[in-house]
Amino acid sequence: MSRVAVIGVGQTKFVRSYPGSIREMVFEAFKEAMGDAQMTVKDIDATIVCSAPEYDKQRSPSGVLAEYLGLNPQPTFYAESLCSSSTTGLRLAYSLVKAGLHETVMIIGFQKMSEISAAESQERMGRGTDIQWEAPFGTMMPAYYAMFARGHMTKYGTTADDLAQVRIKSSTYGVFNDKAMLRKQLSADIFKDPASPMSGILASPLRVGDCCANADGASCIIVAGEKKAKASAKKPVWILGLGSATASVNMAGRELFYSLPAATEAANQAYKMAGVSPKDIDVAEVHDCFTIAEVLAYESLGFAKPGEGPALIRSKETYKEGRIPVNVDGGLLAKGHPVGATGGSQIRTVVLQLRGEAGDMQVKDPALGLVHNVGGVGLYANVSILGRQ
Repeated sequence: MSRVAVIGVGQTKFVRSYPGSIREMVFEAFKEAMGDAQMTVKDIDATIVCSAPEYDKQRSPSGVLAEYLGLNPQPTFYAESLCSSSTTGLRLAYSLVKAGLHETVMIIGFQKMSEISAAESQERMGRGTDIQWEAPFGTMMPAYYAMFARGHMTKYGTTADDLAQVRIKSSTYGVFNDKAMLRKQLSADIFKDPASPMSGILASPLRVGDCCANADGASCIIVAGEKKAKASAKKPVWILGLGSATASVNMAGRELFYSLPAATEAANQAYKMAGVSPKDIDVAEVHDCFTIAEVLAYESLGFAKPGEGPALIRSKETYKEGRIPVNVDGGLLAKGHPVGATGGSQIRTVVLQLRGEAGDMQVKDPALGLVHNVGGVGLYANVSILGRQ
């Protein structure tokens, strides 16, 4: 069976409030990806549109976007798994190509979160949990991840200063990412200054600076079978391993509050499929919706043993020059988090790294890259491994 490659990537800048429609926003990412792949709409056989529909005013946005982008009459599908929607889209696109149903498939991820108020946005995030047993009690994402932060602190002695180091790293690289929303270098002082907005407690022990921001944005990824990829792509990046898993939506169904087992399971699947191990990964993009989430990712992916994630960031092993560079595009903490577009943005970063086209964010000669994308509080987890060969 032929291999499948990523042959084109695109992304808008992630911003607080995009001034145009979702059509116009998605077109920016679409145009960049099509130019990158050197294709026209006639080359696209099918499209998978990914978003979290609770934020969308447009019902069935896939149809609207397909019409606007000139993709009719090709089939268009819709995929949703909360914040991991566009890596779910990658898995589906890979399957369609491997099955022989389509030769070239486009994955569009988007979210225009500014269409609703911050209060409405938080309420909808809360409804990403069980609306019968948890959401009515006011649960929200910062509070959930605060539970995991507190659990990790209790189990392993992790500190608030350890979490601050994650945010400092993200800001270090966000400065160089022209697609990022927050492009300012931060220091540890801002977490200690009572006058700094970053130091304010949002959900103890998480502070404002420990949390990513909502954003508007879109991403676009084009994948193709081996014959098409070799014939048309300048530098195809091969999809080597894919893993996907889920966990109980209710916290009462979870056994642990200091790890995300679905991510561990997804990672193990992806490593097995690719025939590699954590030590083989040269660069990674992980889902750092909160600083504690990046620490949990280190451990879920096998970059550090349980409880040793904080030591990895303290020793700067996850910096660009370290043993396993992680989120050297600034991650969600610097880029912002337009839910449906986030996974596609992560894929774009790893593809650029493997091509040697990441500019100031470039890691030295990476051959294997990993994308870790989580939906909800570890409810969904997708891990994708990409390679140059």
